Amino acid sequence: MSGVFEFLCVVGLIFFLIVLIGCSHSQGKRRVRHQVYKVPQMQTIDATAGRRFWVHLERQMADFLTHHRHTAVMLLLATMALALAPAARAQKIPPAPPAAPGDQPVPAAVQKQLDAMQQRIEQLEAELKVRDAQPRSSGAAPDHSMDEQSSGTQAPPSTALLNTSGLPPKPEPFSFADFTWLNGNSRVKEVPFQNAFFTPEVRFDVSYIYDFNHPSDDTIGGSSEVFRHNEFQVTQAGVGGDFHYGNVLGRLMTQFGMYSQTTPRNDASPARGQWQLANAYRYVSEAYGGYHWDALDGVNVEAGIFMSYIGLFSYYNFDNWAYQPSYVSSNTPWFFNGMRVQIYPNEHWKIEPWLINGWQSYGRFNNRPGIGAQILWRPNGKFSFVGNQYILGEDTLGVPGRVRYHTDDSIQWMYYQNPQRTLDRMAFSLTGDLGCEHGGGVSCDTNSAQGPKQSFIGYMIYNRFWFHQDHYAVTLGGGQINNPGRYLVLLPPINGATAASGTPYFTQNPGDPFKAWDTSATFDYMPTQYVTFRFEYDHRAANVPYFSGSGGITPPGGNTGNPGSVVPGFTPDLRKTENRLDMALMVMF
Repeated sequence: MSGVFEFLCVVGLIFFLIVLIGCSHSQGKRRVRHQVYKVPQMQTIDATAGRRFWVHLERQMADFLTHHRHTAVMLLLATMALALAPAARAQKIPPAPPAAPGDQPVPAAVQKQLDAMQQRIEQLEAELKVRDAQPRSSGAAPDHSMDEQSSGTQAPPSTALLNTSGLPPKPEPFSFADFTWLNGNSRVKEVPFQNAFFTPEVRFDVSYIYDFNHPSDDTIGGSSEVFRHNEFQVTQAGVGGDFHYGNVLGRLMTQFGMYSQTTPRNDASPARGQWQLANAYRYVSEAYGGYHWDALDGVNVEAGIFMSYIGLFSYYNFDNWAYQPSYVSSNTPWFFNGMRVQIYPNEHWKIEPWLINGWQSYGRFNNRPGIGAQILWRPNGKFSFVGNQYILGEDTLGVPGRVRYHTDDSIQWMYYQNPQRTLDRMAFSLTGDLGCEHGGGVSCDTNSAQGPKQSFIGYMIYNRFWFHQDHYAVTLGGGQINNPGRYLVLLPPINGATAASGTPYFTQNPGDPFKAWDTSATFDYMPTQYVTFRFEYDHRAANVPYFSGSGGITPPGGNTGNPGSVVPGFTPDLRKTENRLDMALMVMF
């Protein structure tokens, strides 16, 4: 191809020389016919020698083409033929295969930069497609919004996804600051993928627990997070996410692993009536639909199964500062089944009333639903206050007229933050709970003619330290409860006992005493925002034998008879103290 180009250049040069020679020859032969054009005096500047030369050359070339047109035509045709010949050959000859990567090796450093640039371009293109696909709208933020997880402080669906008013979107509630530091909130700030219709969520929680009581049946009781000793177990695996289209929204989150067995087991309401409610909801942790209105800063109405806010900690351990929360959280509801209305007066406040079937229940325990509400206030990025109230529920199976009341209130304060230091953040949380039951043979205040006192009082406090740009964290904390009547004590699974069956080996009768306390120390390694490696030590104690001892809580031949029944010759080994090592790998994206 380079030879053809050189030939064309030579031909062009010859053609130009012929033109010049012809022009000179023509000028000599026709000197008498040469006309001299006078330039007006006022145009002297324009009539420079250069312009006269080009005008003269143009005229001579015209004269040459007039007298030597046959020669010019032949040269032009030859040039066109030579120019078209390579193109014709290119159509007949198949394209050469691309050069092998090894033909021209690219330095590793350059290739790494090119790969990074390509990945960044693909990421930006994906974000642009998502942005273009999103309707211009205003509305409530999906519960998967990174500053508000389904742990108890959900925000409405994102204004970027649901705005239908055509007006500039309002600030999303609590979007004025980063609240991923809160206990009970996910720390994920960047969703790996979402579109205008769906924001996915995937969670894995795999644990290894070592109980220094060494229960022979590897069964651990008295916890809603820890269940087996000296084994790897999938505590929770969930796949789901948030759906949002226009102002319609919904959320579905599945649960597999230990949670699918242990959470339904702690609900006695399926024992009332038919249709096996525990099996119907066993593999669902959240499932609700709703609608958003653009009033105030957003109003949502949602119905289905949603996370309970009582006890501060999230149902999902990834969101929490500790793996084993204190009793105030572990013994209070993780979910509700009913309806809620989320009202956001502005970006700092949320008011949320509930109408629900009962206290962590798939159905009703008796003939009356429960009523509750939450008030959440965040004046700035360093402080959060949440109050949860529950009233009027009849939540003791088979005992109509026994009414429950409960208040759960928490404050969280980030009192230190300096990203430039090794110790870059410190915060604490304080939770206090009060509750009681009256009627049905118990009294709220004191032992009286109506019955023995049936109440609950407890607190928990945690302090967390973050290091090295939040890649490491240490949490110290613990708490206490006093629950005469044991109506909020998690029943040990002795001989397969459930909340519905009860067990004669650990009664929950009016007046039965129960006091307990615990402490914990947690170390987290968080290489990215999507994964946590957790190491924790727990010490737990009670005033009565409660925790699994070395003899275990399972009869020698396995569970015998109906759940919770008496097994002749068998006595469960219960202890007053428990010490554990909890290790977990938790992933969320």
